[in-house]
Amino acid sequence: MDFSNKLLELMQHKEIDSFKKLSEAAGVSKYQIQCLRQGKIQQMRLDTLVKISQALQIDLNELRINFSSQNYQTDVVKEQVSKQQSLQQIADLKKEYERLEKQLENQKELLFTQFQQSSLQILESLLIQFPTAAQKARENPQLPAVNIIPLIEKPITRLLQEWGIEAVATVGAELPYEPEIHQLIEGNSQLSQKVKVRYTGYRQGEKLLYRAKVSPV
Repeated sequence: MDFSNKLLELMQHKEIDSFKKLSEAAGVSKYQIQCLRQGKIQQMRLDTLVKISQALQIDLNELRINFSSQNYQTDVVKEQVSKQQSLQQIADLKKEYERLEKQLENQKELLFTQFQQSSLQILESLLIQFPTAAQKARENPQLPAVNIIPLIEKPITRLLQEWGIEAVATVGAELPYEPEIHQLIEGNSQLSQKVKVRYTGYRQGEKLLYRAKVSPV
């Protein structure tokens, strides 16, 4: 296949009037120019093709397409189509990722809202009645504080039950000292010596949340 006319056409655009001048402008041998004219581009070195494309001021891929057989051109087109399809797939995956990320964020907000509503329902009696009871206690200092305890104790106990949280020990209880679940707030104590619970601790299932604060008996 003779590509001489195609090469001459490209040369005219750059005012190169002979194949010899093209070889000089590109810095390649006349034999390489001859190979290009004969459609032997697949046998030519890459650096040679780069020099010729620069002399003609065209893209290297365009040079390959213009001076290659139909099969090669078809392969190049297929490669370009495949590349475009890959880019489209990447773009589609990115959109899907962004959609799922937004959906997950919305679900997190919904779950948090549901958590708040559930907690508020459990604490409803405390939220409504405690301010009134506290005000009455201020107005009447003689009012026994023990009357207010149920207002606080019941909703908190229910909330802890809902979350599967239980107390490590009861305040005031005297128990053998266990460093794993007890924290001394004063004095010293040896393992299994009696200690008194000053502040209760909590566990959730097998997980210890807070150690009970104790002091020696």
